[in-house]
Amino acid sequence: MIHVHHLEKSRSHRILWLLELLELAYEIHVYQRDPKTQQAPEALKSIHPLGKSPVITDGELVVAESGAIIDYLIQTYGNGRLQPSLDKTHDWVDYRYWLHYAEGSLMPLLVMQLVFKQVPKQSPWFIKPLAKGIGDTVSQRFLNPQLKQHLSFIENHLVQKGSFAGEWPSGADIQMSFPLQAMQATRSLAAYPAITGFVERIETNPAWQRVVERAGPLTMPGE
Repeated sequence: MIHVHHLEKSRSHRILWLLELLELAYEIHVYQRDPKTQQAPEALKSIHPLGKSPVITDGELVVAESGAIIDYLIQTYGNGRLQPSLDKTHDWVDYRYWLHYAEGSLMPLLVMQLVFKQVPKQSPWFIKPLAKGIGDTVSQRFLNPQLKQHLSFIENHLVQKGSFAGEWPSGADIQMSFPLQAMQATRSLAAYPAITGFVERIETNPAWQRVVERAGPLTMPGE
């Protein structure tokens, strides 16, 4: 039995989706965020020292980090499914690229944007206008242009290939699901029909719908 340590409003829905796609038995352990700080509870540190989610346990083995968890589950239980074979060189390179791009390049921008939105809310009243002004400036001059560039890059890839790597869904598609769903929840993606279609494809997938039935809908920090 695989145990998923699932923090509300976190990135672990995609791990549940992978488990459903692989038709593996699993148990969910749900943790609530602190209502004031939005941080994970101390209890998660008993599973992994950093106290982050997602984390899975498989017997005595503890695996953290979404990309590592996806790699572990597919390599251990996939039986060749959900990833391109090494002989399909271009698809294999795409798979590795997008598996790392999601957290290495795209998510830092989204986290920065979330932080700058939350800082004014957590600041004393007399600092709120200043904090909001700084956050708005960083978003307008840096984050929004960067995100626009990334969205165009992702859109062009999906227009050309239809998925992130080989047959849909691969582990790369699963890894990319969270940042794209997060962006759709916080902004209009009407200018990016391929991305919109990709997210719709996830949310109409029977395995994803089973996740929602079992763990509830995907929500974002700050909602």
